[in-house]
Amino acid sequence: MKIKLVASLACASALVCALPAEVEAKGCVRGAVVGGVAGHYAGHHAVAGAIGGCVVAHHYYKKKAAEQRARQQHH
Repeated sequence: MKIKLVASLACASALVCALPAEVEAKGCVRGAVVGGVAGHYAGHHAVAGAIGGCVVAHHYYKKKAAEQRARQQHH
């Protein structure tokens, strides 16, 4: 079981590394790891969880950066 999890996370990490630089957002790898582990325990869907985690983390950090830029423009 642990071997499948490690293999799934390795595949997800390879997928993340293959993305263009502008897509590889801050937190994407962290989101992929958390999503992969959650997906594994939620029915052996580690790869899908890793991809989802990366997408969610990318969105979160992009939104957070936009909010920070907006605050800096007002000051």
